[in-house]
Amino acid sequence: MAETGLPPGWEVRTSKSKGLPYYFNTASLESRWDSPEGTDPEKLKVFMASYHSSKADTSSQGSGGGDAIRAAHLLVKHEGSRRPSSWRENKITRSKDEAMEIIKEYERRIKAGETSLAELATTESDCTSARKGGDLGFFKKGDMQREFEDAAFALQPGEISGVVETASGLHLIER
Repeated sequence: MAETGLPPGWEVRTSKSKGLPYYFNTASLESRWDSPEGTDPEKLKVFMASYHSSKADTSSQGSGGGDAIRAAHLLVKHEGSRRPSSWRENKITRSKDEAMEIIKEYERRIKAGETSLAELATTESDCTSARKGGDLGFFKKGDMQREFEDAAFALQPGEISGVVETASGLHLIER
């Protein structure tokens, strides 16, 4: 099997309910969405890109139904986030103000046409959806945090939100 970059005893599995990869420790039976401490982020990036990236496969999801939408996001966490760690950093120590400066610069670059949300999300998002260009797939009302959901459902297809704040951190959302 390819080198995952995960510490011994950890492996990547796929959630049956969400269809997303997560991390599982075969010894302790611990499971988590964020990579465990001791992960080599560069090796993990290569592994996830090779084995767990989505090529926009919607065949099993159809259109998501009439009340579901599909969106992608770029997440910048800060020390006050619900879980201040990510696949990129085991412990996030930036302040909320620093996170706001970072995401505002990402927003500027996207709106100026220098890059796309998907391109930036792949390398910069603190969410595990980064490996899918930030793609969260289809979701309905009630599936996401209220602030995120309200912003996502208010967008027209192809639109990108301004900065949206949730307990998880700061987001840019593209429908």
